[in-house]
Amino acid sequence: MSADCVFCKIRDGQSPAMKVYEDERTLVFMDINPLNAGHCLVTIRSHAATIWDADDADLEAAITVAKQVALALREAVKPDGLNVLQANGAAAFQSVPHFHLHLIPRWNNDGKGFDWPVVPGDRARIIEIGERIREALDAAL
Repeated sequence: MSADCVFCKIRDGQSPAMKVYEDERTLVFMDINPLNAGHCLVTIRSHAATIWDADDADLEAAITVAKQVALALREAVKPDGLNVLQANGAAAFQSVPHFHLHLIPRWNNDGKGFDWPVVPGDRARIIEIGERIREALDAAL
C-alpha cells in the first residue's frame, strides 16, 4: 500500500466509499458526486501506479469486472452510452497513483458529448443507483 493512495485507503476501509462490488482482485465503487450519478471506478486491490505496473491477472480481472459493471449500469440507470476510460496518475492529470478504470454513463441529450454527464440527483439518488447496480451485478454474477 502507498500511504498516501486514496484507493488503497478505500480498499482497506480507512476512507469511506460507496462500494458496489468487490472480490479477491478488484474493488468497484461509485463516485459520490451527485453530478456524476452512476459513475463507477473499477480498481485492482494490489497497488499498481499505472496500467504498466499492474499484474496481467489483475488487469484481466479488472476488465472482466468492468464488463459486468457496464451491463449492470445499463440495467440500473439505462444510459444512452458509456464512456470507459483508463486514466490515473500524473500522465492523466490525476492525483490518484493507482490503476483504475472509469465507467461513466452518458446521455445523448446532456449536450456534453464526451464530458461528464449532468444528472439531477442528491445523495439519496446516488445511494439508490448504487443499490440498483449492486442488484444488477448480483444477478449477472
